[in-house]
Amino acid sequence: MNQHLQTLKDLIQQSNAFSEEEKVLLLKAVKNAENDLMISEFKLERTEKVKRTTAILLEETIDELEQKRKTIEVANEALSKSLKELKATQAQLIQSEKMASLGELTAGIAHEIQNPLNFVNNFSEISIELLEEMMEELNNGDSEEVHAIANDVIQNLEKINHHGKRADGIVKGMLLHSRSSSGVKEASEINVLVDEYLRLAYHGLRAKDKAFNASMETHFDTSVDKVNIVPQDIGRVILNLITNAFYAVSEKKKTETDKFQPTVWIETKNKEKAVEISVRDNGNGMPKHVVEKIFQPFFTTKPTGQGTGLGLSLSYDIVKAHGGELKVETEEGKGTEFIILLPLTN
Repeated sequence: MNQHLQTLKDLIQQSNAFSEEEKVLLLKAVKNAENDLMISEFKLERTEKVKRTTAILLEETIDELEQKRKTIEVANEALSKSLKELKATQAQLIQSEKMASLGELTAGIAHEIQNPLNFVNNFSEISIELLEEMMEELNNGDSEEVHAIANDVIQNLEKINHHGKRADGIVKGMLLHSRSSSGVKEASEINVLVDEYLRLAYHGLRAKDKAFNASMETHFDTSVDKVNIVPQDIGRVILNLITNAFYAVSEKKKTETDKFQPTVWIETKNKEKAVEISVRDNGNGMPKHVVEKIFQPFFTTKPTGQGTGLGLSLSYDIVKAHGGELKVETEEGKGTEFIILLPLTN
C-alpha cells in the first residue's frame, strides 16, 4: 500500500474520535482510494510504455521513410535520364520517318523538276535561233521582222522565267519537307498543297516501280479558303495518306484480274468551319482489329523493311496539334478512306 495511505489507515484505526462504524467507512474509503491509485499508476506505466514504443516505431519509420526518399530520388534520376533518352530516340525516329518520306519523294521530285527544265532548255534553244535570225534581219534592215522576232524572244523568256520559278518552288518544297518543322503556321492554299504532294507521290512510286499504275481522281472545292497551318507538317500527312493509298491499290492489283482498275480519289470540301481533305482507295480495306491499332506507334501492316509504323501515328499527332481530326473509314474487300478535318480558325 501507498505509504501515505498506510499512515492514514493506522491513524484511523488508533483514533478514539471515530466510532467503529465511522472507522469502517473511512477504512473502506482509504481502500477505494488505494485501488484508484493503483489503477492510475498502472495506466500511467502503460502510457509510458506506449510512448516509448511509439517513439521507437516513429524513429524506425523516419529512418524507413528517409531510405524510401533516397530510393525515390535515385528512381527519379533514372526516370529522368530514361525520359531524355526516350525523347532523343523519338526525335531520331521522327527524323528517320521524315527522311523515309523524303526518299519516297525523291524520284517524284526529279520527275517534276525535269518537266520545267525541259521547257527551259527548249525555249532557250528556240530563243538562240530567234536571236540569230534577228541578227540577220538587222543586217537586212527589216525592222518590222526584227520587232516580231523580239516579241517572240520576250514570250520565250517569260516562259523560261515561269518554268524556272516552278523548278525553284519544287526544290524549296523539298527543302521544307526535309528540314525540321519551325512550327510556325501560315495561311496556305490547301488545294495547291494537296495537288503538289499527289503528283510527287505518284511519280515517286512510278520511278521506283515501272509496273505501278493507278488512276487518280481529284475533286478540289474552289470555295476552300486559305488555312492557317504548318505547310511542311500537313504536307507530310497528305503524302503519307496518298502513299498508303497507292500501296493499298498496288497490293490488291497483284491478286486481282485485269478488270480491276486501281484508283485513288482525293477530295477537298469546304465545311464552313473546317476544311475536309479525304483520300480514298479501292484497295483491300482493313479488318476491325487492324483499324483499332492503325494510329498506334510502330504498328504497320507492311512487310518488314517497308514501313516504320510511324507514318500514321505522326500524321495523327500533327493533325491533332492543328486542332483537327484524322478519321478512317474502311470496308474489307472494298477500300479505305482517310479523312482530315482542319479548322479554319486555329
